[in-house]
Order: sequence, then C-alpha cells, then structure tokens
Amino acid sequence: MNNNNRHLISILLENEAGALSRVANLFSARGYNIESLTVAPTDDPTLSRLTLVTSGNEQVIEQIVKQLNKLIDVVKLIDLSETDAIERELMLIKTKANGEQRAEMKRLSDIFGGRILDVTDATYTIELTGDGEKLDNFLRAVERDAILEVVRSGATGIARGQKALHI
Repeated sequence: MNNNNRHLISILLENEAGALSRVANLFSARGYNIESLTVAPTDDPTLSRLTLVTSGNEQVIEQIVKQLNKLIDVVKLIDLSETDAIERELMLIKTKANGEQRAEMKRLSDIFGGRILDVTDATYTIELTGDGEKLDNFLRAVERDAILEVVRSGATGIARGQKALHI
C-alpha cells in the first residue's frame, strides 16, 4: 500500500443482526472515517468477513484495532497493511459508446483487462477488477463526459501465502 496512513483491516465477525452496525458505530462515535467497507458471509455461515479501509497515524490505528477487538461480535482481525497482501476492488462503469467512442472504449477496456458486460447501441457497461490505483487510472483514461455511471465495491483483501485469518 502506497499510503502509510491508509490501512486495510480485515475482520471476522459473527454473522448476526447488528454486528455491522456496532462496527460502524464504533467509528462514528470516535470520529474515525471509514473510506470503504465490504462485508459478506464466509465459508462458515456463522461468520462474516468485513474489510474496511481507514486512515490515521500509528496511534489512531492502534486505538481502532483495540476498540474493534473489544466488540462482542469481533472474532478476530488483521491489519493487512502490515503484511504482504493482495487487495482487489470491483468497478462497474457505464460509458457512452457512440461512433468512434465504441472502438476507443473497447480498446481501453482491453488495455486495463476489463470485460464488457452489456452493450447497447449507445453504451457499454464494463467490469474492471484490480487495486484502487488501477481503477482510478482507468477513470482518468476515460473522457470525463463519456462516463454515465460508476459503481465500486470498495477494497477487499487477503494475506499472501500461508498466513490466513480464521478461527
């Protein structure tokens, strides 16, 4: 991760009503910002994996981790920023695709490893995965007025190699 203040925190938590709310409330009550948040059940239906991106100096992050570990729903967590990790995000982008734009959008999609999921006579919907920087670069490469809609999942991540977050 290129920003030392940016942290990707992955949390195993109980898959039950209110668990996500308690995590969000912890950040809100202390004035910490969540830059992105993804959550879904794991292979164990009783557990969810929540991945969030936040920023702060060493003391702030240490405080966030301590407070998260105190929450009843949190089973285990890891700051993936402190390990060798793979980070990915999904983006769906709907663009204009008229005349010469069609070939250019197809070319950009191919260059960035995207997939065109939907084609109409005037639009393309493109799926792109990668780290946030790659997705940002794609958005910068597309003409601003060609973008109709953008949806991003937020970051998710996993440690490389044998290291794993599990109970």
